[in-house]
Amino acid sequence: MKNPVPQAASLLLEKLLLLVHIRPLPAGSGGETPPPAPGYYDTSCFKRGDLLEVPRTLFIHFGIYLGENRVAHLMPDILPTITGDRRQIQQVVTNKRLILGVIARTASVRVDTVEDFAYGGSILVNHMDRLFEDQVLGSEEAARRAEKLVGTTAYSLLWNNCEHFVTFCRYGAPVSFQTEKFCETVKMIIRDQRSVLASVLVGLASIICLGVAPSTTLPTIFIPFLLWMAG
Repeated sequence: MKNPVPQAASLLLEKLLLLVHIRPLPAGSGGETPPPAPGYYDTSCFKRGDLLEVPRTLFIHFGIYLGENRVAHLMPDILPTITGDRRQIQQVVTNKRLILGVIARTASVRVDTVEDFAYGGSILVNHMDRLFEDQVLGSEEAARRAEKLVGTTAYSLLWNNCEHFVTFCRYGAPVSFQTEKFCETVKMIIRDQRSVLASVLVGLASIICLGVAPSTTLPTIFIPFLLWMAG
């Protein structure tokens, strides 16, 4: 039987990246790849207030279309906390800025072009509407909600990510199916009694990524782990 620990640890890393929204770089690339040139996407089919969804290999990124090739979306970003220079802040968020923003639990709802938002990925339009049926707000209401939230905000991998932002704007309630899937995956890992090391990694990742104070919450995190493994 294969050792489940490396597989579990690998799965954990993938799920963390899923919620962090890191842009995967092409194989062999040594740095950031430039976004497509303006006009790469046909925006004539987008309407103000549309929910845009960009599937990636390990995650999905979301935004609200504001019209005129502009998309409001929530991105972890450390820069707004260390400078007020709007020209620097408005530049495309690099992976380094993004990761530091996750660690510091800071983000911004920013407005970018469709090209900068999608970064070469395919775009789905209002794909989540089928999950909310009669809860879809008016397009103008969704766009106005997004515009009101533009600016620096707190960030949480589990409780305030880009999916929470768009579902609040378009459906009236912040929901993240990616978070729910992540939590279910963590529970599956923890329930596997052979994945003790993976469970410890989950706890440590929770402390680091969610900003939990080790001195006060280690028992809170690891006691459930031990109970689940014992059960």
